[in-house]
This record gives sequence, C-alpha cells and structure tokens, in this order.
Amino acid sequence: MKTNYLNSNRVLFFYNKLALLLLFNFNFINGQSSDIDIIRDRVYHTILDNYNYSVFSSTESGFDDEAIKKILSDFDGNKWPYIRYEDVSREGFDNTIHLNNLLRLAVAYKSSASNYFNDNNILKTIIRGLKFWCDNDFIGENWWNNQIGTPRMLVRIMLVIGDELPQKLILKSQKIIDRADITKGGSRPGGDRIKVASIAAKNQLFLKNQTQFELIINIIENEIKFVDWIGTEFGYTYSNSDTGGFNEFIKANGRGLQYDYSFHHRTDGVNNTLSYGLGWAYAFVEWAFYTRNTDYSFSSDKSKILVDYYLDGVCKTSVYGVKPDFGAKNRSISRIGSTKAFDNEIPKKILALTSYRSDELKQIIKLRSKDANVKPISHATYYWNSEHFAFQRPDFYSSVRLYSSRNMNMESPYNSEGLLNHHRGDGANHLYTYGYEYEDISPVLDYQKIPGTTVVQKKKLPHHHDIKKLGFTDFVGAATDGNYGVVGFDFKSIHDPLVARKSWFFFDDQYVCLGSGISTKSKNEVNTTINQCLLNGAVNISSKGKSRKLDNGSQVYHDIEWIHHDNVAYFLPVSGDIELHNDFSEGSWWRINRQIDSSKDQISKEVFKLWIDHGVSPNNESYEYIVRPNTNLDELEKGKVTNPIDIISNTPYLQAVQNKEVNLIQAVFYRAGQLEIIDELTIQASAPCILMLQLNQNDQVEQITVSDPNRELSILVLNLSKKFEASAENYRSEWIADPGYTRVIVNLPTQGYSGKSVVIR
Repeated sequence: MKTNYLNSNRVLFFYNKLALLLLFNFNFINGQSSDIDIIRDRVYHTILDNYNYSVFSSTESGFDDEAIKKILSDFDGNKWPYIRYEDVSREGFDNTIHLNNLLRLAVAYKSSASNYFNDNNILKTIIRGLKFWCDNDFIGENWWNNQIGTPRMLVRIMLVIGDELPQKLILKSQKIIDRADITKGGSRPGGDRIKVASIAAKNQLFLKNQTQFELIINIIENEIKFVDWIGTEFGYTYSNSDTGGFNEFIKANGRGLQYDYSFHHRTDGVNNTLSYGLGWAYAFVEWAFYTRNTDYSFSSDKSKILVDYYLDGVCKTSVYGVKPDFGAKNRSISRIGSTKAFDNEIPKKILALTSYRSDELKQIIKLRSKDANVKPISHATYYWNSEHFAFQRPDFYSSVRLYSSRNMNMESPYNSEGLLNHHRGDGANHLYTYGYEYEDISPVLDYQKIPGTTVVQKKKLPHHHDIKKLGFTDFVGAATDGNYGVVGFDFKSIHDPLVARKSWFFFDDQYVCLGSGISTKSKNEVNTTINQCLLNGAVNISSKGKSRKLDNGSQVYHDIEWIHHDNVAYFLPVSGDIELHNDFSEGSWWRINRQIDSSKDQISKEVFKLWIDHGVSPNNESYEYIVRPNTNLDELEKGKVTNPIDIISNTPYLQAVQNKEVNLIQAVFYRAGQLEIIDELTIQASAPCILMLQLNQNDQVEQITVSDPNRELSILVLNLSKKFEASAENYRSEWIADPGYTRVIVNLPTQGYSGKSVVIR
C-alpha cells in the first residue's frame, strides 16, 4: 500500500555511511519480481534506449562507437581538457559535458550493441572521471545545476553502472545527489518540484529503499492537481515560499496547473505551458508509464487531469498540435531550434495508460507523423488565468498574447536569455499556415515590431532587467464558445507612455484587427506591426485597384488596399499607407542570449515586415486590417475574394464586427453602452464586457457568449431588442413588454474561473 501523502511532509535524505551501505546491499523480500524491481528495470532500459539511439546513433540501427572512441581519446586520466571547469557562471557551467560523457561511456559499457560492451578500460575511465567530479564538487551560480542538473545526471550514472562502482565513490556521489531534496531550495511547487522528486525517486530505486520510494511516488502523484491563481482574487499574487519553514514552502502560491489548463511556473502569472509546463507533463507521463500495472499506478482521476492538460493545454497552445507557438514561448526563443516539432513519445505513452480521449491522442500522433489525411480539430481557446488566446482552423493557426494587472508580461531574462523580449506580451499576434513562419527568426527579429503590437519606436530598448513588469490594466480578456472568439485589450504600455484599445475578431477564414485611442506624449513614432516573419516568396500589393509585385527593400506605400505574401492576404478596409520591408535582416544569437555557447557571428535572414506608422506623438489614432490566410494571389487580382466582414464600430469605447457569412456579431464594450447591429436589433450591456451574438437566418438570436474581462462582476445584465427566452443554471431571461426588450441576467464565473466565458444557448 502507498503511504499517505500527509505523512510524507518531511521526506529525509540524510544517510550516514553505515545506513547507506546497508540500504545499497538490501535485497527485497519479494525477490526480483517485485514491483520495485519492475519499475527500476523500466527506468534502466529507458536510459539505455534513449542514449543508444538519441545520442549515439546517426542511423538508429546501432551504436556510434566512433563517438565513444573520441570521448576516450580526449580523456586525460581525470577530465576532458576542452571543458572550462573554472566557469561556473549562470551563463557557463559547461561542466555538465563531463557528466554527460560519463553517462555515455556507462551506456556503451552496458549495451551489447556497442564494441565497448563490458570493456574494463571504460569502467576504469568512468571511475576516474567520477572521482574527479566528486573530489572537485563543482557548484554553479545557477541553483538549477546544483539541485537538478548535476543530481539528475549522477542518478542516471548510478542506475546504469552504480552497482559496479567502489562504495566510497557511491557515498561521495550520494552527498551530491542529496541536493535534489524535495524539502528545500528549488523544489517549489510548479515545474521544479516534480523534477526534484523524480530525481529522488530514481535514486531510491538505485538504493533499493522501498519505503522512501513509496513516499516520493505519492508526492509525485499528488502534484497532479489544480492550484488557485492568487492574481484572480487580489489583482496580483504574492509568495511567502522563502520564509516560514517547510509547511509554508510547500504552498503552491499560484504555481502549477491552472483551472484553464495553462501552467504557471512562478508567482508572476506568466504562461509557462510550453516550457516548464511541458516538463511537468513529461515527468508525470514518465512516472505513470514506469508504474503502470503495478501497485504504484496512478489513479484514473489523476490520469484524466493529466490527459486533459496535455490535450487542452499543451496541444491547443501548439500549431496544429505539432509545433510550439512562437508567441507562447518565453526566453527560450533565444535558443536555436526552440520551435522544433514535438515527437510522439508523450501521446504514445498516454495511450498505453488509458483509453480516455484516445481518439484525440491518436489524431495528435497522426498529425505529428505528417499524415496528410488528418486535419487538426478547430477550436478557439482562451486561457483566462494566463491571458493567452489560441485559434485553430484546419489550415491556419493564430494566437494573441496579453497581460494584465493580474499577471506579468514576460518571463525574466534568467541566465541572460531573451534579452530583448520587452514587447512580446503587448498583444503579440502570430499567424501560421505552414508552421515554420518564425523558425529561428529570433537573432534577426526587430523586437520593436512584434506582430500585432503597438509600440513606441525607440533608439534602443530598456535594460533587460526591466523586461518583466506587472500590467496596469484590468480589462483584458476574451469571449469564446469554443469555436469562435473575440479578444479585447485595454492596452497601457508598461515601458512607454502609450495607451490603445486593441481587439481581435476570429472567424473561419479570416480575422479582424482593430485599434483605437492610440495616444502618447512621447516625441517618438508609434507603429502597429501587422506581421514580421521569414520572407517566403514574392510580395504583391494593390493600390487604387492596380496590383504589382514589389522589389526587395524597405519603403512606404500609399493608398494600399491589400498586401499579399506567403499565401496570406492583408486587407486595409479603408485604403491607407503602410511601411514594408522584404529584404535581409541581420543579427546574432549573442545579442539575445549571452550563454557560453551562443554564437557571436553575424547572420542574415530574409524577413517580411509590415507595419502601420501612426506618426510622432499620435493622439486618438486608429487602425483596421483584416488577415486572410490561405488566399491565392490570382483570386485576389481577379477580385474573386469576397469580404463578409462589416466593421460596425472602432472607437475607444466600443469595437464591434459582424461576419455576415456566419451571421455572427462580436463586440468589445470598454464601458457600459449600446450596440445597434441591424434594424430592430440592438443590445445594451450594463457593464464593460466582451460578447458574441449568434443569429439565425431570420436574424433571431440563437446564442449569446459573454465574459467579464475586468473580473469584477458576479452578474451581467444585457438588454436585447428582440425576444430571447431561455434559462439555465447560470442565466435567466425575461421579456419586458413595455418598452419591449429581453432582459438577460447572466451569472458570471468566480474564483479560479473568473474571466471564463458563459455561453447562453
């Protein structure tokens, strides 16, 4: 039986030498067929398999013995001279190469596919190299290396070859491994506790300590839970996790899985779904897979939460469920390959564990396997605890990144990564049709022209220490029925004296972007960027009814009706001036990432950049543009592309759009007011809100979707000029004969669900 989690409040890892030796030589009463042995064997073979093929083999058919030969030849009897052992800075610490080499040698020693299988010379090299590490005990400036990185590698070495190491060396290694202590340091709830607990659990497998293993597995399983985002109640969060002892330390303080299936790693409210949240999911899937069909199997309730998070959090924040959305990434965009496609390891393991939502998991696997017969499921998803919106259609994906007084705009540039990310939360709106539009664009990106943002143009960005800040505005949110969505942002820049009201309206074939009230006292230009992505093919524009192909360069263009690039059309409903760059841009990885392995070489990439210049010190300026993905140039030039969009209002108080093709009205009320939609149909909102109104062919109201972006209201009252009789648990309506309107009273979600949409059908 598993020990209750409450009884494992203090899991201790302080072993004296005698106890350690006794534990190490302990034989289970149940013999080799016990569940613990089964789990340990699974972990062991996972390490061997991963390092057999992922690391060594270029052909995935055997071992790369040449790589092992090189590691051995470079070894000087204690270490590898090319490693800068003295650099233990946050940006450096390539000492990890030493431990990685030892693990690679251990796997070669244990793998029958290797020419070095059971080679005693390899064992001697491992012992010498491990002794060198333990004698020097390298401590990095970054706590992560000391409490996660180093212990994790050492535990893997122990599990692969530890049984053949000298006892004194095992003891020395254990002192270092014990820094992965779930009662201390970086083992806070969120993305790191599960990593530390995972290391500790594997170490107990090596030590064959069943009691301690049971305690830690219980802790791992009980970390699969929702946490309350404190910012929902107080406007922002606080953390006492560094004081008050262990009981205070284990409090989540908003860190972990949110009720909207996004993920917070820290107490700043920044969306970490595709970074720490992905690691969180991977660790749980890993242990659920290791413990399957044993007494330590995870409960079905926990497994369902895990599946829901993976599908509704990770996959829906990803382009086609295959690649991470550039707009949802934080400082990791400054790393090469940060948006590479996901593999199928996690969904395949989940399918081996449960049949829950298996059809959706199988679809993700097919999408990642490039099955041309499979299309992603359409959805419109708003993560109200993280202020992030994702929109998927079979042939395009788009997202909007926001922040408010309830969370911060961007992850800090920890370890000198992501040094220019100041404006990437300011309503960043990315678009994909292929999936590689922003692939490794980061070194040449113009960070004052992030797609979708309205930014004061400066000679240079503020210091990177000033990137992360708390938002100034409460009014941030979206209304979505799961299929369509509208986003509203009362934007107040945290870096410049700039305000704007910004909104996005998403439909099947296009989306509409509106901005109004754009004002600043700064004596600088203000630009709204429509897109900035990799240049892929020709750029064409239409002015005064005539289209032409553009030469490469940077230029201002006047009286533009539409721009076409890379299968996407950008329409200006009111012909206007735009600025466009379709040429090479230069930069380096070093300018955005000061890690020891960041290249300082200047690189060039062809970039497409399109923006609207609002002039110097704009006052109450506005913009309107429509983005239509998957649009053929020939159709555009022949006038075959119809426009079903009617922009009803674009003021600082009300932004509203109607799509006549699907008879859907979307509106952002920045204050209480009235919207006249068509003859004999008006809607009044008693308070600021975001809403959608679905009409049928007879212009009768079929569905209302509404949300409270300020997160202040318990009810919202809407008055419709037509009859709409409906009632359910969260709303009721009544017809007021005189003067003749339907009053709809909506009960709004509270606490962890504050900001979620209510759908009235």
